[in-house]
Amino acid sequence: MNGRRALQRGESPWLRWCLIGLALGFMLLFLVLPLLAVFTEALRMGVGAYFEALRDPYAWAAIRLTLLVAAITVPLSLVFGVAAAWAVAKFEFWGKSFLTTLIDLPFSVSPVVAGLIYVLVFGAQGWFGPWLDERGIQIIFAVPGIVLATLFITFPFIARELIPLMQAQGTEEEQAALVLGASGWQTFWRVTLPNIKWGLIYGVILCNARAMGEFGAVSVVSGHIRGLTNTMPLHVEVLYNEYQSVAAFAVASLLALLALVTLVIKTVAEWRMEREMQTLAELAPERPSSPPAYTPRTHAS
Repeated sequence: MNGRRALQRGESPWLRWCLIGLALGFMLLFLVLPLLAVFTEALRMGVGAYFEALRDPYAWAAIRLTLLVAAITVPLSLVFGVAAAWAVAKFEFWGKSFLTTLIDLPFSVSPVVAGLIYVLVFGAQGWFGPWLDERGIQIIFAVPGIVLATLFITFPFIARELIPLMQAQGTEEEQAALVLGASGWQTFWRVTLPNIKWGLIYGVILCNARAMGEFGAVSVVSGHIRGLTNTMPLHVEVLYNEYQSVAAFAVASLLALLALVTLVIKTVAEWRMEREMQTLAELAPERPSSPPAYTPRTHAS
């Protein structure tokens, strides 16, 4: 702390203000101005034209599909994220590093490539395409394909938010609950979940934002069937390519509003999570150096 204060006293005021001004200028140029341009262009023909574009049946179909995909993928990502984070942070097992690598895989694979993989697996000429076609099951160019592609892109977010938080908390509280006779589910609901609630909310927010805004993977598997498989980002692209700029920016403004609301909730959740992490760091020296010996129950999750 003393070194940091000395560094602050020794730095030049003009350098500090230049860095602050550079950061603010970057934010203004690449974030604030594009958002203003979206809303300005959406309202360029007046409020009536704005709401008329949103009342279009194709726009409503895109909005409903986007909300449906998010409603399916976010709970599935939530279940996987909590299970994976709990396994990685609380247990030692063979293949743990491999599971961690798989969790990070969607971050290193292009969304377009992810969508192409599903086409190669479930498409008409794919591995399971003929088998699915014989049974009248359609994955690609239908809602199931969009859900699968979105799920692949979004499932790491919750796990990646929870793993560091759970590792910082340690296993002492869970061990104590098990020693006192709590079952695995009781330990999770009464000990683990309350400790990770803000990190969990933070991960769900990021997952939901990505699910509603995903373009690349969904574009490959959707088939761009207007009114059926076009999500909001795809519908914006279609309108813009048809030179319906007002309608395109009107739908884009809804995505921008969702992003702003997500940002506010994300900021609150991040602030609360940082406070809990700080509290854990302050309480860490008070914890015993080694946890009491215990035998985990076989039915613990």
